[in-house]
Amino acid sequence: MNSVASHKFSARTQLSAFLMAGTMLSAPVMAQQVAPPTVPAPAPEAAPTATTIQSITVVGNQRLEAQTILSYLRLRVGQTYDRATLDQALKDLASTELFKDFQITDNAGALQIQVTENPVINRVILEGNKRLKEDKIRPEIKLAPRQIFTRSKVRADVARIIELYKRQGRFAATVEPKMVSLDQNRVDVVFEINEGPKSKVRQINIIGNEKFSDGDLKDEMATKESGLLTILSSNTSYDPDRLAYDQQKLRLFYLQNGYADFRVISAVAELTSNKQDFIITYVVEEGERYKFGDVDVKSELRDFQPEMLKKLLPMKTGDWYDAKLVEDTVESLSETAGLFGYAFADINPEFRRDADTRTMQITFNVGESPRTYVERIDVNGNTLTHDKVVRREFRLNEGDAFNSFGIKRTENRLNSLGYFQENLEIERKEGSAPDRIVLETNVEEKPTGELSLSAGFSSIENFLLQASIRQRNFRGLGQQLQASVNYSSYSKSIELGFTEPYLFDRNISVGGSVYRRDLNSFNFINNDRRTTFQQVTTGFQLNAGVPLTEFMSFFARYSLNYDDVTLDRDLYYFGGECDPFVAGRYLCDAIGTRTTSLVGYTLAYDDRDNRLRPTRGQSLSLSQDFAGLGGSVKYVRTRLNASKHFNLGSRFILNLSAEGGYIYPFGGRPTPTSDKVRLTDRFFLGEPQMRGFDIRGVGPRVIRYGVDNTDPTNPIVITDTDGDRGQIDDALGGRAYYLGRLELDIPLGTGAKELGLRPSIFLDVGSVFSVKRPTLTTLANFLDPSDGLTKNLCRNATTGSVNFAQQSLIDHDNNANTPSIPGGAYNSCAAFEGTTSNLPPFEERFFGDTWMPRVSIGAGVNWNSPFGPFRIDFAYALRKEEGDDTKRFSFNVGTQF
Repeated sequence: MNSVASHKFSARTQLSAFLMAGTMLSAPVMAQQVAPPTVPAPAPEAAPTATTIQSITVVGNQRLEAQTILSYLRLRVGQTYDRATLDQALKDLASTELFKDFQITDNAGALQIQVTENPVINRVILEGNKRLKEDKIRPEIKLAPRQIFTRSKVRADVARIIELYKRQGRFAATVEPKMVSLDQNRVDVVFEINEGPKSKVRQINIIGNEKFSDGDLKDEMATKESGLLTILSSNTSYDPDRLAYDQQKLRLFYLQNGYADFRVISAVAELTSNKQDFIITYVVEEGERYKFGDVDVKSELRDFQPEMLKKLLPMKTGDWYDAKLVEDTVESLSETAGLFGYAFADINPEFRRDADTRTMQITFNVGESPRTYVERIDVNGNTLTHDKVVRREFRLNEGDAFNSFGIKRTENRLNSLGYFQENLEIERKEGSAPDRIVLETNVEEKPTGELSLSAGFSSIENFLLQASIRQRNFRGLGQQLQASVNYSSYSKSIELGFTEPYLFDRNISVGGSVYRRDLNSFNFINNDRRTTFQQVTTGFQLNAGVPLTEFMSFFARYSLNYDDVTLDRDLYYFGGECDPFVAGRYLCDAIGTRTTSLVGYTLAYDDRDNRLRPTRGQSLSLSQDFAGLGGSVKYVRTRLNASKHFNLGSRFILNLSAEGGYIYPFGGRPTPTSDKVRLTDRFFLGEPQMRGFDIRGVGPRVIRYGVDNTDPTNPIVITDTDGDRGQIDDALGGRAYYLGRLELDIPLGTGAKELGLRPSIFLDVGSVFSVKRPTLTTLANFLDPSDGLTKNLCRNATTGSVNFAQQSLIDHDNNANTPSIPGGAYNSCAAFEGTTSNLPPFEERFFGDTWMPRVSIGAGVNWNSPFGPFRIDFAYALRKEEGDDTKRFSFNVGTQF
C-alpha cells in the first residue's frame, strides 16, 4: 500500500481572504459564529484494508518537539490503521490550532507527518480607538506577544472588542484584524477599529397607555430620546440594562398611582439599518386603579404596640394605593425597630387584594426577633488612614446594643470627613449568634492632599496667582496641614496652619495659624478702580473645640493682629498731613497703626448629613469676639449663622441660609466726627457674598460728584445722568448686616455630572447699615464769602492759607494757569504766590445707610475645570437703594468657591 492521505489546512488561504478582502466582523456578524475549517476525508476506496504502522516521522517542525506533536495523535507504531484512522489524525492536528499547514504521507506503513507551524505573535497593535483607550481594551484581549497565532483567538478578541463598544452604546463599531508577516515566522496582529457614532435612542413608543400620556411616562424613564434638550445627557444612548431599569421605573410609577395590576407585556429595541439609532417600543397593560382598604399592624415584639404604630402609619383607608409608600413604611418600621436594638427585625407586609371593590388591604406583620448587640466592628480598605480615625467616628462601640440611629449618624460623620468614597455605607452582617451583629465598613480612600499652582483672572481682583498645599489627612491621622500664598492686583497673603482634631486621642480639637495679609482697598473714579488705603495685617490665631452633645460643639479662639493702615502720600497728603478734601475725612480717620487682641467663642449646632455637600439637615452657630484684652481696639462683634437643607427628590437640593452680625464699640471716638468702629473693622457686603452687586456694592457710601461751575452764581452738581457714578465712590461699611440666601441645586445628566458641572438658581436678600454719618465736603466749602460765588480753593502748603479763585475759561478748557485779569470776571490760583493746590469745586453725598433689604435673583454654575475651580454667576438686582453699585455678571477662575 503506497498512498498519500493529506490535507492542506486552509488557514493561510482563509486568513488571506479574511484580511486582504476586507471582511470585517461587526455586531450583527458576531451573532453567527464562524465555523471552523472542514477537514475533508481522504478519497474513499472501494475496500479499505487495515495496515500496520511501521514508523512515524515528523518533519517541518521548528519550535515544537516531535514527541509533543505525536502526543496530540492517536497513532502508535505497531498498531493497525486505515483511512478513518488517518482522517481522525488530521482532525486532531487541526484541533490544536498550532499549524497553518499539515499533511500525512503513507508509504506502506511508514507515516510521515509534515507540518508548517503557525507564526508567533510579535506585537498586538490597536489602531483607530479614540473613545476607548488602550488601557480599557487590552485587558479584554487574549492575544499577546510570544503566543501562537490562531484564527479562533483573533475571532474571540474581535468579539470582545465589539462587545466593549456595545457597552458604550456604539453598535456601529467594526473591527478588522490584519496580520503583518515578519521574518523568523513572526507576525504583528493589527486590530483596525472603526468606532462609528454613538447609537442614540431616536424614538420611544408606548402602546397601551390610556391613563397617562407618553410624555408623563417618558419623564419617568432613565433613557431619554436624543434631541437638543438632551444634548448634554448621557442617557440618550441605548443600554440594555437601562432598558430593564426603565421597565421597573414604569411599574413603580403605576404602582405609586394605584395601578396594582400594571405590567409591561413587551419591550423591544430595534436597531435602524444604519446602526446609528434605536427605536424602543413598550407594550403595557395598565389594569384597574386600587385604593387602600383596611391597614393594620401586628407585632410580636414586646416594645412594639400595634395600636400605637397603627396611628403612625402614613396611609389611610380610602387613599389611592401607593406601593412606594408601603415600601417606605416597611423601611420606617425597620428603622424604628433598630432604635430599640432589633437589627434584623422581620417586617412583612401581607396584601389582600379585592378585585370587586378594587381595594388593597395590608397588614404589616412584625415578626419576633432577639435584641441585637454589636459583636465586632471591621474596617477594611484603609491603607493610609489609621483604624482609629475611622473608629472614633462610630457612634456605637463593640458590645453596645444595636441602634439604627447610631449607624446612620456614623455614616454621616464618615462621609463628612471627605477621606473616602461618596455615600459610604456600613454593612450589617449576622454575627456568631442570632443576637450578635457585625458592622463592616469597606472604605475606598481618595486623595486628601491638594497641591494647587494656578493663575487666573477674576472680575473682582483681575489677574491673580495662587499656590497652596493642603493635606486634610496628614500622616493618616486626620490632621490638617496647610500653607498658601496668594497674589493679585488688590491682595497678597501668606498663611501657615495646622489642626489636630483629636488631641491625645480625646475628642478635643486644637489648631493654629500664622499669617500676613496685605489688602489694597479701592474706590471708583469715573468707573475706574483706584487704590485708596492699604491695610497690612500680621498676626496669629490659636483655637480649640470640644463637643457638648452629638450635634452641638463649643469652640474658643484667641488672635493677636498688628494692623498698619496707610494712604498714598502722593495722592492723599497735603502739607505733610492727610488731606480730607482729597481722601475724605473718613479715610483720614482710618490711617495709623493698631493692635487687636481678640478672644472669641462659637457655639455651633450641626446635624447635616454631610458638611461638605449637605442634602438634608440644619446648622446654627453663634459667634462672639471680644477685642480689648490688651491692644488698642475695643469692641464686641456678634454673628449668627443658620442654614437648612432639603432633599426634594430627583437630586434637587434646596438650601436656605441666613446670617447677621453687629459690632458694639467700647471707648471714645478717635475724632469727634468719625464712627467709634474703625473703617477696617466694619462689615461690608457685595460680591461675592451677595450676587447682583459689585464688591462692597451694598450699604453706606460716599460718592463725590464734580461741579459745572461755568456760571459761578449757579453751580450745577454733575450727578449720575451719563452713567458715571461720580468722581469717587467709597464704601464705608456698617456696624450691622444681614444676609439671606435661597438656592436650588439643579441636577444634570451623568455626562454633565462627570464634567463637574453643578448649576443652581438663587435669591439673595441682605443689607449692611448703621454707621455715623461722616462730615462731607459740600459746595459751601467752595463759597467765597467776599462775593458769594463758588470758586476753586487755592491752598498754600507752607503757610496753610486758603484763597478763592474762579477758574478761567482758558483754565477750564486747556488746564493752563493764566494771570488774573484786572477788572474782569475771572482770575486764577496763579495770582496767589506759593499756591500748590488748585482744587476745583465738588460735592460729596452720603447714601445707603438703611436696613431696607436689597434683593437679587440669578443663576450660576460651578465647574471643576481642568484649569481649576470655575464659578460663573448671572444676577439681577430686583431691589436696591440709591448709591448701590450693581453688577450682573461675575466669574472666578483659579480660586476656591
